[in-house]
Amino acid sequence: MVLGKLAHYGFDAILISAFLAGVKRSTGITLKTEKIESKDIRSAVDKYLNVGEWVMDQSIAFMGTSSYFERKR
Repeated sequence: MVLGKLAHYGFDAILISAFLAGVKRSTGITLKTEKIESKDIRSAVDKYLNVGEWVMDQSIAFMGTSSYFERKR
């Protein structure tokens, strides 16, 4: 039960990070991590945001090769 909740919260955190990566890519708006005073917290936030970028990259790569998706511009 606790493990299930932990997995759920972890998945939610990854989705939020990927959402923030999408906002960054489509609008250029991102968090100002340099305003975070603590170097350790700033590093953790940067790593968290990088996870979202990685998830976006992997999702785009998968969708680009899948027959279930098509690119329209």
